[in-house]
Amino acid sequence: QVQLVESGGGLVQAGGSLRLSCAASGRTGSRTAMGWFRQAPGKEREFVTSISAGGTSTNYADSVKGRFTISRDNAKNMLYLRMNTLKPEDTAVYYCASGRYDKTSVRADEYDYWGQGTQVTVSS
Repeated sequence: QVQLVESGGGLVQAGGSLRLSCAASGRTGSRTAMGWFRQAPGKEREFVTSISAGGTSTNYADSVKGRFTISRDNAKNMLYLRMNTLKPEDTAVYYCASGRYDKTSVRADEYDYWGQGTQVTVSS
């Protein structure tokens, strides 16, 4: 079992920045890819970004490419999401997830563990 706890969400004005953190605990000995997903009110959960087990490969949804940066610190069992130039359409609950494989994935069904989510609200 892996437990994931997100933090760092909040209310920010459009154009502002936030950094989300995700602390992993439990059976973290086997490194796997990790990712961030988000869910806006009335919408399905969507992929945001993911990073490979070793941190050498990343991929991003087109909607956040160039604005968001994912990173991880395996020594500290931490995952981060730096979000710049935030837009109102970025408003959502953001979830950290631990993948099943080493490589990045955009598929939610390839992530076995999920955090409880942290709210990000971007005002216009």
